[in-house]
Amino acid sequence: MSAALPSSGLMGFKAYTHGPNGARFWVALFDASDGRPRALMEADWLGRMRTGAASGLATKYMARPEASIFTIIGAGSQALTQVLAVAAVRSLREVRVFSRDAGHRAAFAARLNAELDIPVRPIASLRDAIDGADIMTTITWAAQPIFPGEWLQAGQHLNVCGSNYPDRREVDGRTIARADLLVADDVDAARLEAGDLILAEREGQLSWGRVRSLRDLVAGATGQRQPSDVTLFKAVGLAIEDVAAGAVVLQLAESRGVGVPLPD
Repeated sequence: MSAALPSSGLMGFKAYTHGPNGARFWVALFDASDGRPRALMEADWLGRMRTGAASGLATKYMARPEASIFTIIGAGSQALTQVLAVAAVRSLREVRVFSRDAGHRAAFAARLNAELDIPVRPIASLRDAIDGADIMTTITWAAQPIFPGEWLQAGQHLNVCGSNYPDRREVDGRTIARADLLVADDVDAARLEAGDLILAEREGQLSWGRVRSLRDLVAGATGQRQPSDVTLFKAVGLAIEDVAAGAVVLQLAESRGVGVPLPD
């Protein structure tokens, strides 16, 4: 996964290694003008932050301004930054946590209560977690739809973040069909990796002409919306997000004198 970020004068890539103790993630950055190495950083937590940040950015532009009840579906390692990002762009008055595992659900809710000055409730029923929520994020390992699209309600915003495989999905075709605004971090990447969208198209529930890229949303090119609109952001992850996050870390490290300088 490689990309260039002209605004920072950097280019770089994200790499994965895997061994007996699991996976490791690395981001390497280079000077875009002459190719000099600028940074090599461990990127597990960095990747979680950039994934959450993409959802936060989409929520900022897609969720209703008054949205205040947030449901997180999934309580794994990627869930924390998803919640923190949404909390950074909306004044939340309640966070709901759903996981099929009661222990994970309770533990994650307890962690969020310690992190946030917002009431957090573990919810045993997925239907109850969705009912009345203004914003929802799915961040699970599910290969099949988690809930039927008929459960969605007017005005809800949904971030779908768990799958980036073409044959897996967290939401069904009805959910995709019900969305009045569909945004992916990048449409071209989504056509290759976003099973939630690819499978919906195969079922006749989606025309790719309806899907916009996140950059279009930020640029204001997606038109006006009504408060009753259902909006959906599908994330697959982009190299430019990793390079941008790494650029911020590099800037902070240099300003604070942290890290070991790389040779030219």
